[in-house]
Amino acid sequence: MAKRYKVGVIGCGIGRSHISEGYAMHPDKYEVTVLCDLDEARLNAVADEFNVAGRIKSSDELMAMPDVDIIDICTPPAIHTKLILQALAAGKHVVCEKPLTGSLAELDDVVAAEQMAKGVLMPIYQYRYGDGVQQVRRIIESGLAGKPYVGTAETLWKRNAAYYDNPWRGRWATELGGVLMTHAIHLHDMLTYLMGPIDRVFARTATLVNTIEVEDCVSASLLMKNGALVSLTATLGSQEEISRLRLAFENVTFESNHSPYSPGDGPWRIIPANDEIGAKIGALLEGMPAVGRRFNGQMEAFYRTLEKGEKPPVTTTDARGSLELIAAIYHSNDINSDVALPITKGHSKYISWRP
Repeated sequence: MAKRYKVGVIGCGIGRSHISEGYAMHPDKYEVTVLCDLDEARLNAVADEFNVAGRIKSSDELMAMPDVDIIDICTPPAIHTKLILQALAAGKHVVCEKPLTGSLAELDDVVAAEQMAKGVLMPIYQYRYGDGVQQVRRIIESGLAGKPYVGTAETLWKRNAAYYDNPWRGRWATELGGVLMTHAIHLHDMLTYLMGPIDRVFARTATLVNTIEVEDCVSASLLMKNGALVSLTATLGSQEEISRLRLAFENVTFESNHSPYSPGDGPWRIIPANDEIGAKIGALLEGMPAVGRRFNGQMEAFYRTLEKGEKPPVTTTDARGSLELIAAIYHSNDINSDVALPITKGHSKYISWRP
């Protein structure tokens, strides 16, 4: 009989979305038994909504609960590393929101801990899930798309002073970065999920929209390891919110939907070079099962890997790619030159990308 995993969630902000879109969509696979939050009103509101009996304010208490299988970390970013290491040491499986850690050095500490741990760690990158992005991934992996040429990734969102009227947002010490870290990180992960790893980065960052410490506008140029050229644009000053990928390959051009928070959903525009390619793509996608969107799809995929004893569907290696890109963008802006990846021990941004 398949196991039903008991979950404890730390942080009832984005944690509520993990429950409503993820765990609650799979009641045969997961049971959220405990919620942990310092805000008692928010804790009780979410617990009441989902009929969760366990309600605590101490993460230490949650770590010590023997009947909790998975700890899902949805706190502000600065304490992610501490909680991940604590949960792995307690023998739990761990799910953690972005960013996984506050530096590449911390990420290497987490990787070392995971290698010795009983449980596994899955970073959250929910934009990988949905019919649109998964169909495109299948086409690319089949070889039908051919050689990649260029791509654009646009994260054009709106955040104002009211959003930053919060004790941890907009500050290097607690948010760890700006639009790159909190907003564009998911679309940029989707980009590399489809276009492969990055070789070099040139970038500019600026704080133009809000009076905050961190950046809220970015422009970057990427050279991918497969030779493709990609441009990234991100801002928190767009009057219309969209997230958009457009990828030009030898045989197909792809364009995501423009939904700011679920660009992985279908349909995507799939524009073949000719009728023959179009027919092959149609045959490839025929009968492809539907893929759950966002947290739904990721939690379903996570369950399958837990049951099979496989690595999770999103790994610390994937998280490293995201954090290396962010560190490279900050470094490129600082030195006014392009930056080669990977960023490893000894690099000036390895210990911290924060100024």
